[in-house]
Amino acid sequence: MKNTSRILVILVVAVTCLVIQNISFAAQEQPSGTVSISSTSVAIGFGVNWGHGTLNFNGKEYKFKINGLSVVDLGVSTVEVTGEVYHLQHLSDFAGNYVAASAGIDAVKGAGATAMENEHDVVLILKSVKQGVQFTLAVGGARVKLLE
Repeated sequence: MKNTSRILVILVVAVTCLVIQNISFAAQEQPSGTVSISSTSVAIGFGVNWGHGTLNFNGKEYKFKINGLSVVDLGVSTVEVTGEVYHLQHLSDFAGNYVAASAGIDAVKGAGATAMENEHDVVLILKSVKQGVQFTLAVGGARVKLLE
């Protein structure tokens, strides 16, 4: 029983280190593209859990939907987030499940930045457009889906 717990802890630490390392590299690279995300529906006390956005990649714009973005502040009617995309080689790699990781990002991109990475190693570093509005990812992360 103790060995199983130790193995689980070692796996969690190893995965966390890999995510942090990948995001640290992303903060030093040139972005593959940019994103802007907006939502106008906020439930006071619960925050935004969805939004629509635009990915700028290889000179083209692509629309997407995101679930799992939450606003910490109350009473906000519009949320606008911008960000940079890293490690995106193919458009199809943009969609997926993103998990939050913020270690090392604040020093490079500024306080309030949120970093997340998906299963295709695509990294998004996001920041609210409006000063003072803080957002985070839901416990399970965020799901991004490209729209046709």
